[in-house]
Amino acid sequence: MPEISRDEVAHLADLARIDLTAEELDHLAPQLSVILESVASISGVAGADVPPTSHALPLTNVFRDDVVTPSLTPEQALSGAPEVESQRFSVPRILGDEQ
Repeated sequence: MPEISRDEVAHLADLARIDLTAEELDHLAPQLSVILESVASISGVAGADVPPTSHALPLTNVFRDDVVTPSLTPEQALSGAPEVESQRFSVPRILGDEQ
């Protein structure tokens, strides 16, 4: 069974910027190990003669043709923005220098 350690869960939570308590880390580590075991068991079911698929039924592209139509000017699009910088929306930085 693939095991996920408490430290690995803490690392994943840090990457996802999720603050977990020590009790939550202890609770989640075995649950994530069960999930990994389930995925591994499914991977072992398909034989070499079964082609990989993303859907059980064939899909048809339902997208419309890409046609150029009139749209907003940059000034119109940015007119309601709280902050603008170099004709772009200015948003707060979410990643620090550590990433």
